[in-house]
Amino acid sequence: MEAENMGEQTEMDTETSQEYHAKDVIVACDFAGAEQVFAFLNRFESEERKPFVKIGMELFYAEGPQIVREIKARGHKIFLDLKLHDIPNTVRKAMAVLSSLDVDMCNVHAAGTTAMMQAAVEGLTRPDGTRPMLIAVTQLTSTDQEAMERDLCIHEPLDNVVRHYALTAKNAGLDGVVCSPLEARGVHEACGEEFVTVTPGVRFAGGVVADQKRVTTPARARSIGSDYIVVGRPITQAEDPVAAYRQCVSEFLVQA
Repeated sequence: MEAENMGEQTEMDTETSQEYHAKDVIVACDFAGAEQVFAFLNRFESEERKPFVKIGMELFYAEGPQIVREIKARGHKIFLDLKLHDIPNTVRKAMAVLSSLDVDMCNVHAAGTTAMMQAAVEGLTRPDGTRPMLIAVTQLTSTDQEAMERDLCIHEPLDNVVRHYALTAKNAGLDGVVCSPLEARGVHEACGEEFVTVTPGVRFAGGVVADQKRVTTPARARSIGSDYIVVGRPITQAEDPVAAYRQCVSEFLVQA
């Protein structure tokens, strides 16, 4: 039944997915403002490999679109993590604004419905037919089965919910989803290997889990199907962030 519901992606959507379907480490730059983020990024000036960075709500709301332009000008790929979730018309118009920022990836909440996700694709697509990769958040990695049932009134197993949201996102024309690394394999089984999995909740072995619930290591994330891992505090709060980033890249990209 799931296979029948997967639907066919448009030619443009397929090409977009293939273009971006490459494993990488995304560094979550969850800083309060420009001064802190540039102090962090300055550490990587001599690095041949410029980190792919995530700009989330905190930084974007503090500094606005200009922070995206400035980081992009430094040669970094950008995942703009704003998790849009509103009525379809509002999301369509917001995505039309974001499409001009030249980010590489952005996202919505899959819970916003198929209509909202389709509107997001429409708004994000530029007049020439190009657009950034668009992914949908399934369930946050701070959510576990108990919280999902208690607070969201969703009583299906969490793995089933994530898979269903992923199929819905694919049917809406999106390129992939945000999910826990623990669910990445199931998403690929349901949606195909070309459908991208972006997975937060990654920690080094023995590292502090903090507010995350569904976590694993970089090497394990790769082995169970993550295409991109999002790593924040284990790198940004490390004594040597550059060394921590290199370790993460080594574990995720080198150790298959």
